[in-house]
Amino acid sequence: MKLEFKGIVIIVGAYGCGKTEVSINLAVHMHARGTAVRLADLDLVNPYFRTREARHELTRLGIDVVLPPKQYMHADLPILTPEVSGMLRNPSGLALLDVGGDEVGATVLAALADSLRGKVLQVLQVINPNRPHTNTIDGCLTIRREIEAKANIKITGIVGNANFMEETTEQDILVGYDFSRRVAEAGNVPLVFITTPVKLLTRLDKKAIQCPVLALKRQLVPPWKRAESLDTSES
Repeated sequence: MKLEFKGIVIIVGAYGCGKTEVSINLAVHMHARGTAVRLADLDLVNPYFRTREARHELTRLGIDVVLPPKQYMHADLPILTPEVSGMLRNPSGLALLDVGGDEVGATVLAALADSLRGKVLQVLQVINPNRPHTNTIDGCLTIRREIEAKANIKITGIVGNANFMEETTEQDILVGYDFSRRVAEAGNVPLVFITTPVKLLTRLDKKAIQCPVLALKRQLVPPWKRAESLDTSES
C-alpha cells in the first residue's frame, strides 16, 4: 500500500502528538515520489518544535517551505501571508499545511476560511496513544470535536503516530496501529496511514497492518542531538 496525496492536506492534532514530524516526513516522501510539494508552517502554538526548524534541509531537497516573514519567524502571532492564501487558492501538486495543536492552533484555519471555501480538503488528525489526552478513544474524539468546532472544518481521516521517540519498539507500533484503527472506526473516518521510526520499518510485520506506513526520520530534536538526514537516497 502506497501513500498518495495531492491537493490540499491539512495536518492537525493535540499538542505533543508529533504532527510536525509527520508533516515534514510526508512532504519529503511525496517529493521523492515526484510530487511538487509546498509546505506551510502555520503552527502558532509551539514556539520550539515547528516545521520552520527544518526549513534549510527541506529547501535543500527542493521542497517549497512557506514561512512567516523573517522578522516574525519566532513570533506567536496569526501571520497569514499572501503566499499561504495563494497556495490554497491555486494548489498544484501537494499543498501541505502544518497547523498548531488543539483548538487554539486550529483558529488559524478559521482565518483561512475564504481561501478554503469550496476546495476539496483532506484534514488529518494525528494521534499518539502514548500522550496525555489522546491515550483513550474518548480523548481523541474530544480533541477532534474541539478542533472541528474552533476551525469550522471537518476531520476526514486519522494518522496513527505511536512512538516513544528512541525507545519505540515494533510492538509499540502494532499496539498503536490497533488503537488508531479503533479511533478511526469510532469517528467513522478512515485510518489513512500510521508512522514508524525508519529503523523499524523493515522489522514490522506488514501483514498485521492494513494501511500505508510512513517512515519517520526525526528532525525536531533537542540541541544536544542531531537530526536524521532527510536525504531519501540514504534510506
